[in-house]
Order: sequence, then C-alpha cells, then structure tokens
Amino acid sequence: MQVELLNEQGLAASKVDVPDTVFGREYNESLVHQVVVAYQANARQGTRAQKDREQVKHSTKKPFKQKGTGRARAGMTSSPLWRGGGRIFPNMPDENFTQKINKKMYRAGMASIFSQLAREGRLAVVDSLKVDSPKTKVLADKFKAMNLKSVLVIADEVDENLYLASRNLVNILVVEPRYADPLSLVHYKKVLVTKAAMDQLKEMFA
Repeated sequence: MQVELLNEQGLAASKVDVPDTVFGREYNESLVHQVVVAYQANARQGTRAQKDREQVKHSTKKPFKQKGTGRARAGMTSSPLWRGGGRIFPNMPDENFTQKINKKMYRAGMASIFSQLAREGRLAVVDSLKVDSPKTKVLADKFKAMNLKSVLVIADEVDENLYLASRNLVNILVVEPRYADPLSLVHYKKVLVTKAAMDQLKEMFA
C-alpha cells in the first residue's frame, strides 16, 4: 500500500510504502461502528441524578379517602404516577456506561479505519512536524500554507512547543500514536502521520 508524502506546501512530493497489515485491510463497517460507539460510551460520566419516591420531599399523608371519590386510589403524593413524584427507575450518579472491546477487536477496528482513510485519500505522510516557538500563529500559518483546515496530526513526539501551539487551533489536533482514537480518525477530514509515527502505528495495530 502506498500513500502520499506531502511537502511543506501540502503538495504530494512522492509516495511512500506503508504496511498492508495496518493500511491495506478491508473495511469492516460493523466493527468500526462498534469500536467508535464503545469509545464514546467509555468517555461518558455518570453525572445525572434523579430522585426516587423515597428521596422526593412529599408528605406521606393520604391525599384523599380510599373510597367514594370516584378517583383512583392513592396512598401518597410521592407516587411516580403523580406529577412531581419520584421516578420509578431514576438515573444515578454511579451509573456505568462502559462497553468492553477486546484488544484484538480494537486493533482490527483501528486498522480498518486507517485502511479506509488511505483508500479515500484522507491519509498522508509528512517527514516531521515541528515548530521553533510555542506560537499558535506559526503553526496556523503552516497548515494554511498546506491548505489544511480540518486535520489530525499523529506525530512520533509532541514536544512542548508543538503542544502549546496547537491546543487553541480549531479543527486541528496533534497527538502521539498511543493517543490516536477511532472517533478522531473518523471526525477529521485529513490525517497526517509522521514517518517515525508510522513505525509506531505498525507495532501497535499490525
């Protein structure tokens, strides 16, 4: 499998060989969907909280007599059937949303995403990506010269200058290979991988 090698102007200077074990697999849509959904579910936090009928502040007095009113019998106003009553199955803060994905499935799903990106021309290789100072404008001008507006950069090493220069840029994310996630790969329109990071991806997902 070959992908484009971009120069500093964003033009394809040549093509480089990439391992077929990571970038030449068939696209498995169901597996990719499962991996992306599991990643999003595992990022959720159980911050929602609702009250059941025990926790709602209501009087325990019987609202009206049992018989003779023509209404449905009721014992207290905290009943879930009443407006303002407790919930039957309330959301609790300790709710667990995690989904388990086997390591083999995760690696196969990531390789399937990388392969599809390569086939669609959304994956490219660069020699390296470094900035001399932690200035956002410097990195923004670099991507502007390459005509890249929505890009995920997988660099072999993200130093302090590169991290500080990229953190405030909209639609641009710079990460190391170990932090590359399936959601970002699907979200960004272009994925740039440095040559040194390519070897790390091969070790991780081959």
